[in-house]
Amino acid sequence: MEIYGRVRRAVCVEGRSQRAVAREFGLSRETVRKMLRYAVPPGYQRQQPIRRPKLGPWLGVIDAILADDQLRPAKQRHTAKRIFERLREEHGFTGGYTIVKDYVRAAELHGREMFVPLAHPAGEAQADFGEALVVNAGVEQKAHYLAMDLPHSDDCFVAAFPAETTEAFLEGHVRAFAYFGGVPTRIRPSVSSNLCGGPLVSARSGPRFSEGVAAEEEV
Repeated sequence: MEIYGRVRRAVCVEGRSQRAVAREFGLSRETVRKMLRYAVPPGYQRQQPIRRPKLGPWLGVIDAILADDQLRPAKQRHTAKRIFERLREEHGFTGGYTIVKDYVRAAELHGREMFVPLAHPAGEAQADFGEALVVNAGVEQKAHYLAMDLPHSDDCFVAAFPAETTEAFLEGHVRAFAYFGGVPTRIRPSVSSNLCGGPLVSARSGPRFSEGVAAEEEV
């Protein structure tokens, strides 16, 4: 990355010729032209999968071991070293440990990829209690707030209270319903919620969901 910037500076700022810069840095003129084409290195993009000729005949064995491991407790699964040892002892593998380790690591990382679709139906809300430091009458103190938002429209309501109590929980909901202009079809605790229990289901009461963020303080 350092030489990339120095080459670009020599040509673009100092006005030196590409031929002279290529000679100074020991680069081909085509490489210098590529460096001048992009402000930052574009990165290497592999066009074809990595070929592992020494490991190829045993890939099926490794994949079978890794697939079987998914049915076992985590502490009983094979390490890359143990897979390497089994390949040598049971299947006559003559290659090195590094290529086995690299393949196992890549396979494990690929298996960990997870995509969770996010769907937020209109009319559903999320609620949670949180804490924040506020300044009230010149005195810094801790406030407990109830936040309710509508993920579908990104509208949000926040009300602060002196303590996280049942009364604050109920009053916060009543104020949120008044702000939104109706009762959500369903209220779920947020992912990191401090609220107990499962989703709270409510009957719709002519909801009107407006835009913006409202915040009230009662500290």
